[in-house]
Amino acid sequence: MIKKICIVLLIFSTNGAAMIIDDLNNNRANWSAISDNVMGGVSEVNAYEIDDGSIKFYRLEGSVSTKNNGGFIQIRTGVNFNSNEFNGVRIKIRGNNNEYYVNLRRPRMMPWNYYSAKFFATEDWQVIDLPLSSFIYSRNSDIALGSTRINSLAIVAYGKDCLLYTSPSPRDRG
Repeated sequence: MIKKICIVLLIFSTNGAAMIIDDLNNNRANWSAISDNVMGGVSEVNAYEIDDGSIKFYRLEGSVSTKNNGGFIQIRTGVNFNSNEFNGVRIKIRGNNNEYYVNLRRPRMMPWNYYSAKFFATEDWQVIDLPLSSFIYSRNSDIALGSTRINSLAIVAYGKDCLLYTSPSPRDRG
């Protein structure tokens, strides 16, 4: 079964300020596709940039496998913002009626540590706001993100076996 998800990413604040992460035109992020292979897992991942004529997007494809203590694929980019300057992450998304995660990392965090917020991707386009206060620390859910520098943002499929392709789409032209 093939699963799919399309995403638009934006960091936002209540005062109307926003930081565009990637619009596939003037503002470009350096995205990397990463799987659990980095820790001995067997999940597979590929990422592509696609322009179908009506919308540009990134497609993250792969299979998530929990074999060998694995279970994730992601597309990740470096960012540079202070969490006290923004209120959250806004995503415009359509997908496969499944849950996914946005992960944030601070400088000097170990690769297995992150702050995460879950979202559900339906088959229709929707805008979801993930307040920074909703991001939970992977090692201890009682530790909030707080005021800190953020240097990494990822879209993640995690924790259950599945075959999917995701399409993070920073700019919907339609």
